[in-house]
Amino acid sequence: MSASEWFREDRLPHIYCTGCGNGTVINCTLAAVEEMGWNRNETVFVSGIGCSSRAPGYILTDSLHTTHGRALAFATGVKMARPEFKVVVFTGDGDLAAIGGNHFIHACRRNVDMTVVCMNNQIYGMTGGQGSPTTPPGAISSTTPYGATEPAFDLAEIAVAAGANYVARWTSYHVKELTKAITTGMQTPGLAFIEVRTQCPTNYGRHNKLRTVPAMIDYLRGNAMLLAKYNRLVAEGKSIPDGTFTVGELVRRNRPAMGVVKR
Repeated sequence: MSASEWFREDRLPHIYCTGCGNGTVINCTLAAVEEMGWNRNETVFVSGIGCSSRAPGYILTDSLHTTHGRALAFATGVKMARPEFKVVVFTGDGDLAAIGGNHFIHACRRNVDMTVVCMNNQIYGMTGGQGSPTTPPGAISSTTPYGATEPAFDLAEIAVAAGANYVARWTSYHVKELTKAITTGMQTPGLAFIEVRTQCPTNYGRHNKLRTVPAMIDYLRGNAMLLAKYNRLVAEGKSIPDGTFTVGELVRRNRPAMGVVKR
């Protein structure tokens, strides 16, 4: 079976805006699922509310499209009831980090055996472009017309601090690295959190001088810095350009996990 055979063709065409990066993330995730050799009848996709959360509707498995911010709570219930199932959560920065913030922290603390893929476009894309917990300082949105003034959450660092066994961050530009990270997360017992910085030309880019898809991709590529390089520059006391964010594997460890099937 190829990754394309996991798509629910009767749901096409999709609802995503032209140039949205979420389709790339779905493709990378399904490529990882295919590499893992998972059975469709034993795989469940869970999501909350938002652009990213429409993803399970296009995948030919059982899925749960749940209430806003509660995807991880529902996914925990699935894993506790049927620990033999493979559970993948699609979520966005608003869904995960705002109303779903406590569920995020405690799912990582419990280290529930699931793979969480967060499509972080730094905006509430579906509901009109409001600022989210990851909107960077100075960015324009419908609720920050003069520029965001609050500091942004670092979702990957939160997952590390809260206890997830595997944490990585890439972008929709880094397709091969992203697919490998999701695969590694699926292979790691416990909670795997993969943050994907992805483009939203419609509700983020057009307000922030990034109106075209190439402009947004260049922005993601140009501001991403490998974690090892970032740490080296900091150790050497060198300055880090504004807007830089780290990419790579932040942690891989073996804390006790919840919901792991004993073989």
